[in-house]
Amino acid sequence: MRTTRQRTAVLNALHRRADFTSAQELHEALEADGITIGLTTVYRTLHALDRSGQVDVVRERSGERLYRPRPADGHRHYLVCRDCGLSTEVEAEVVERWAEEVAEATGFAEVEHTVELTGVCDRCRRVRSGSPALTDRPA
Repeated sequence: MRTTRQRTAVLNALHRRADFTSAQELHEALEADGITIGLTTVYRTLHALDRSGQVDVVRERSGERLYRPRPADGHRHYLVCRDCGLSTEVEAEVVERWAEEVAEATGFAEVEHTVELTGVCDRCRRVRSGSPALTDRPA
């Protein structure tokens, strides 16, 4: 993938985000930092970063894709809260072994997979039920 000013700016902004982020949120952050870049360019850049394996991608309930930089040692699997977007990395060695076994059994190479786990985190569950969230409790 060719390095351009826009791709560098998008990747840097993505690394500054604490969690998964949408293309629109990333575009707004870039604009707020004074970087002039079109939303279409942000989408194209994120798509290229996805194809090149530099980002992990999950889908929101609405179907919108959210992006996060991929660690140098490979992709991760996440459990994502459907309400607030909190993401937690989960151990998925069994998924990795299964994908390798399927590839071997079928004779396929370069097999890729996507596993998306969503739920409602404890804090959002408490808010839904009317119980005080953990951070709302008195000390």
